[in-house]
Amino acid sequence: MSAELPDPLLLNRELSLLKFNERVLAMAENPATPLLERLRYLCIVSSNLDEFFEIRISSLKEQQRQSPNVIGQDGYTPGEAFECVQRAAHELIDRQNSLLTNEVLPKLRTQGIDLMEPATWSEDLYEWAHGQFNREVMPMLTPIGLDPAHPFPRVYNKSLNFIVSLAGQDAFGRHAAIAIVQAPRALPRLMKVPNEVSGIPHGYILLSALINAFVGDIFPGLDVKGVYQWRVTRNSDLFVDEEEITNLRQALQGELSQRNFGAAVRLEIDHTMPPKLEAFLQQEFLLQPQDTYRVSGPVNLSRLMQLCNVVDRAELLFSDHRPAMPAPFDHALDKPDELFAAIAEKDRLLHHPYQSFQPVLNFLTAAAMDPSVVAIKQTIYRTGEDSELMTLLLAAARAGKEVTVVVELMARFDEQTNINWAARLEEVGAHVSYGVVGHKTHAKMALVLRREKGLIRRYGHLGTGNYHPRTARLYTDFGLLTAEPQLCADMDKLFSLLTGLGARRSLKMLLQSPFTLHETMMALIATEAANAQAGRKARIMAKMNSLLEPEIIDALYKASQAGVKIDLVIRGACALRAKVPGLSDNIRVRSIIGRFLEHSRVFYFYAGGEEKVYLSSADWMDRNFFRRVEVAFPILDNVLKKRVISESFTMALRDNQLAWRALPDGTYVKVSGRARPFNLHTELVRKLG
Repeated sequence: MSAELPDPLLLNRELSLLKFNERVLAMAENPATPLLERLRYLCIVSSNLDEFFEIRISSLKEQQRQSPNVIGQDGYTPGEAFECVQRAAHELIDRQNSLLTNEVLPKLRTQGIDLMEPATWSEDLYEWAHGQFNREVMPMLTPIGLDPAHPFPRVYNKSLNFIVSLAGQDAFGRHAAIAIVQAPRALPRLMKVPNEVSGIPHGYILLSALINAFVGDIFPGLDVKGVYQWRVTRNSDLFVDEEEITNLRQALQGELSQRNFGAAVRLEIDHTMPPKLEAFLQQEFLLQPQDTYRVSGPVNLSRLMQLCNVVDRAELLFSDHRPAMPAPFDHALDKPDELFAAIAEKDRLLHHPYQSFQPVLNFLTAAAMDPSVVAIKQTIYRTGEDSELMTLLLAAARAGKEVTVVVELMARFDEQTNINWAARLEEVGAHVSYGVVGHKTHAKMALVLRREKGLIRRYGHLGTGNYHPRTARLYTDFGLLTAEPQLCADMDKLFSLLTGLGARRSLKMLLQSPFTLHETMMALIATEAANAQAGRKARIMAKMNSLLEPEIIDALYKASQAGVKIDLVIRGACALRAKVPGLSDNIRVRSIIGRFLEHSRVFYFYAGGEEKVYLSSADWMDRNFFRRVEVAFPILDNVLKKRVISESFTMALRDNQLAWRALPDGTYVKVSGRARPFNLHTELVRKLG
């Protein structure tokens, strides 16, 4: 950082993301976390870091190329930021690998769960493994001996590869030196060893160990000097020229085919690889030493997630959690009339995963089967390849209902899944829209139009999370089932804007990005500041995944200086500096990392005693405010409002088991205290179960 600059007002985004992953890694480091869950957290960190390099490091490299001398609001030039981020990433990954090889895998071994390395194989296991290699693996391998007739092969993003050092002459008299062996993606990365062969309940062999042990079989007559696993991570951000395309789905389909061959940004290699071969790979992929990460375990650690899912050892996992079915959905609402009447009676709030996602599926099931329902409208961001919800929409369309689905094709890493669903929906006559080019549709809305007594009545679902039943069991999110006329009318207007053309619609209750959400949040923060300056009570609380937008942060700083007490519960990246004297004395930032992934976005303002509470699909980030279609919806019912405040803030601010407190420099320390232990996730399971 330049010496003449004052301390920056904002923290670096990438460094903050790495701090978040340090907090996730701490769950794996904690001996109190069940053993297989410790492995799962290690895999989650690995998966998070893959995306971090594919998107964030790729962006930093591009900034270095385009504007190397521009100093960002975090006080860094792109080059300075890149150096700091790489240094922090190396430290984090070293911690991760050390924990895996020195603690987690040895402890699993004592439980009869072993990734059996060739050096430990018995004669029987060696014979079994050799047979597996000959039957299942060797026929799939295509070794490439590098010479003028065999250039370096095209390497798929994050694929498993091996570089083999050879000596001797082949059948044509060619002198062997280096060969590349690519592991086909069709091959399983983890193979179960029969109990009678392994001698333990859960013996496994990694594909990398199998290839390492028997790679000599595919180079007969040559001397294998060494074989080393490696993989390369590539830039995976998609670029679609909005001015040139005429069909977004076709344009995206073409771009997806090239995603896995973008510019290289990271090289992971076996820790035993000789420097000469390391330098050879760096040169091939135009990477530097700081882009290279030596690992002592698998180069793709996230592949070990399979162990957490296939090993049936309840004592090594978190206790089984079955989401509660809240009233009135806890008894059979056999007829659509009953379900819609329950929603019409009053708003129904769901808090996942403590409460089941099934009422949302029941809502859409009733809509699909009820002859009184004439139309269903829904946004889809992430839903999964095997989605009951999408099957319901297909059934509704086949039944002749007007089904309108706004599918976000640019949902990162779910693009192909969404393209496939869009095609299937179109085949059955649904109206499929891809939203607004240049503005991802991230809002979570479902609207049902039902004919009742000769009139059309609307019923809606609004949420903070995706329509994805699997993640609804893991992510904390709120959902609201409502028949409030104005709220549903706003949803209908927004659907019309997304599927058609026209001027901006005036919404009475919903806040919408890119139009009213940012300006309303700024105004609400300013009102709290003005009330504090006037000596009146003022309070702001907000919960979200990320806080990065500079104008919002500046407004929060000013509110703090005016005397507003501000509590922020930010799971991930946070550019705001908390508790800086004279700047943010009254702002506390904490992060909750535990069994469930904190995902809900909740905004609270005291508002002179009115206590305004909004739930939203949007984090406080530039993209959510200005480059996405998002919604924030008010909680109108006072009973539900108290619930949201308690479950989002009161309980989160009491937590002393999962919570981390942010320091002014962006580091985090675990919250502790003399009060009795209070675990937010455990308490909400107890309260709502």
